[in-house]
Amino acid sequence: MRGAGLTSYAGVGVPTGRHAGTKTFDYQSVDPGGKRTRGKIAAPNANAAVQLLRQQGVVPLSVTEAGTGLNRDIRIPGLTGRTTQRDLAVFARQFATMTASGMSLLRSLAVLEDQTTKATLRRAIAEVRIDVEGGVALSASLERHPRVFPMLLVAMVRAGETGGFLDAALERIAANFEKDDALRGKIKGALTYPVVVLLFAIVMIAAVLIFIVPVFERMFTQLGGKLPLPTQIIVNVSHTLVWSAPLTIAVLVVGVVLTRRELRRRPSLQLTFDKAKMRMPVFGGLFTKIAISRFARNLGTLLGAGVPVLQALNVVGATTGSAVVANAMTDLQNAVRDGQPMSSRLSQHAVFPRMVAQMIEVGEESGQISQMLDKVADFYDREVDTAADSLTASIEPIMVLLMGVIVGAMIICLYLPMFTIYQNIQGAQ
Repeated sequence: MRGAGLTSYAGVGVPTGRHAGTKTFDYQSVDPGGKRTRGKIAAPNANAAVQLLRQQGVVPLSVTEAGTGLNRDIRIPGLTGRTTQRDLAVFARQFATMTASGMSLLRSLAVLEDQTTKATLRRAIAEVRIDVEGGVALSASLERHPRVFPMLLVAMVRAGETGGFLDAALERIAANFEKDDALRGKIKGALTYPVVVLLFAIVMIAAVLIFIVPVFERMFTQLGGKLPLPTQIIVNVSHTLVWSAPLTIAVLVVGVVLTRRELRRRPSLQLTFDKAKMRMPVFGGLFTKIAISRFARNLGTLLGAGVPVLQALNVVGATTGSAVVANAMTDLQNAVRDGQPMSSRLSQHAVFPRMVAQMIEVGEESGQISQMLDKVADFYDREVDTAADSLTASIEPIMVLLMGVIVGAMIICLYLPMFTIYQNIQGAQ
């Protein structure tokens, strides 16, 4: 039956009339029988589009505004196979939507496997589906793929399975992944400008050494005279650039790989390295706020889903990406085992400001610790945003000054022989 103002698209009626303030959204959905459909729908916003689709008896898998193709991430074959936080957020959100609609676990996994574009994630979902079909618990099956599904997701799913609220646990972990992805986006945005300027400076210096310095060298040779030391250094670098540049890049790459491997092998070295990062003059405050935000967000998510405190602290220590926080979580686990509140031991770690410990203490006393941790995470998300903007604002003049110094130094080095040649000519006259 087709209602007024609706047209049938892939078996689903969607609104086609455009009113003031409405937008067109591309959607993918699945009906109760497991059949996938896609099409367009008009609605004021994405949430309204989702509600309209649900009213029509289908489960929306994705709803994106039409005509925003330029806003999509650039995907380079061979370099984008790794599962990202955004992929996991979409996976968890779609999984939660389907399970909440009453769709069976196996059918939900089959739909997710069919619509996932990342090959690594698709293979993992397929294996999880096969395991679940064979009687393995969902959390146990996810745990078999640590490179794809992080500990945080596994712990949340296990808690949801145990408590009978899998869809709510998936919704909460999806929100966690989305906020963490937004946090990563802020950091990338803050570092984009200095990286672009640095790359431009490297390209400019290479172009000068390859194309301009040889011209000046031939001119100086014809005019005679000995080159000043700074100019001679630049000429020598120009001569050896063909082999010295690749060698330098290779040494840097090998150094980074060996350093990362050594950090993974030696936890004490990783702890020292992370402490040094947090003490850096410009970036240290930003790294600290990111670590606190992830700690509060992950711990609040786990405790809110009913994960036991000791297990939650263990997962948080492994998922924040900071050895300093991981070390603090081990200490907190010992305190909880001894019957002490987390807040009493948290204040003894310098990485956590007193405000964080006090808010957790209030949460422990009121029985609302997960809500307090969410508030702490929201606060530090805003702090990271502000710090990222300040970092960008402070780095801009530094990079401009650095560029000016580099250009000025090269010009001076190239023109120094001019003065020597001029003095020789004056002396000859």
